[in-house]
Amino acid sequence: MGSFGGIEWLVIILVVLLLFGAKKIPELARGLGQGITEFRKASTDIRKEIEKGSQEPTQAEREEMSQEREKQKEKQKVKTEDDLD
Repeated sequence: MGSFGGIEWLVIILVVLLLFGAKKIPELARGLGQGITEFRKASTDIRKEIEKGSQEPTQAEREEMSQEREKQKEKQKVKTEDDLD
């Protein structure tokens, strides 16, 4: 079961021509091309959304960062008060 040879491709093309006719084939190819383009666009959009979502911190991470900033401010405040003494 190898790949298709020249005769097999010729038979497939003839069957497609008989089923759809010469006028319908360009329309089918155009529709297929548009479908592939839309699929690629959607896949790119989804990939960008996933990357964007993985870069944004979660609510828990934002709260943790906020708490760390408050602790640092308190440490600086204590250090400043110690320096004044």
